[in-house]
Amino acid sequence: MLYHKVYKHPEAKDWVVLIHGAGGSSSIWFRQLRDYVAHFNVLLLDLRGHGKSKDIFAHRNYSFTDVSRDVLEVMKHVGVEKAHFVGISLGTLIIRTIAEIDQSKIQTMVLGGAITRLNIRSRFLVWLADVVKPFVPFIWIYTICAYILMPRARNRESRNLFIEDAKKLRQSEFLRWFTLTASINPLLRYFREKELPIPTLYLMGDEDYMFLPQVKNLVKQHKNAFLKVLKNCGHVCNVEQPELFNRYSIEFMQRYSANASVAFSS
Repeated sequence: MLYHKVYKHPEAKDWVVLIHGAGGSSSIWFRQLRDYVAHFNVLLLDLRGHGKSKDIFAHRNYSFTDVSRDVLEVMKHVGVEKAHFVGISLGTLIIRTIAEIDQSKIQTMVLGGAITRLNIRSRFLVWLADVVKPFVPFIWIYTICAYILMPRARNRESRNLFIEDAKKLRQSEFLRWFTLTASINPLLRYFREKELPIPTLYLMGDEDYMFLPQVKNLVKQHKNAFLKVLKNCGHVCNVEQPELFNRYSIEFMQRYSANASVAFSS
């Protein structure tokens, strides 16, 4: 079972499950945890091959469905019937896959730095990484990708955080996660075409040039989707603008909690 940690609120009934991105770990949520625990029960976990789940991996490639079922197994073990899900980067695809497996488990989705479509630049980046991955250490590939995704000086902290976490991955595990990119395009196309009846908040940095335009288009098409753009912020918006990320996400989740009393303005 995945490494996980539970933070119980003395009165709250709602749960929040935090899903990090590929190459990261649950440590990416260090600026959310205190604020979330003040309002909700929180389930923190490391995905297979990452963080303190680094020894949990299969001797074969796996799918987004496999990774998503890992999360559902932890929820069942802890006794969480339904939760708000908060994800960052590739973690947003895992949340969307969980919704596809069993949407009854999801109260709301908060998708930070969401990946909804690969543009020409990002597709070229994936192709190039696929070409060179047999010949160079994976951390070189990851570092280059991190600089392309988060190029500005103010992105330094989030960029370094992702790179340092990625260094803890095994080369073989990185390659297994990288193979998931082969299924991203058809998966994203399916998710764009099929909207689920789950309230969804997209939190995006205004400098997330790789993914923000696609999210803007998606929100126009999906009636249950809302978008908040955080200024002076790149891809890892929960690290670069934690106050706004926390405020908007908490307001949104409270709006759809069992005791909803907070209005959320789109």
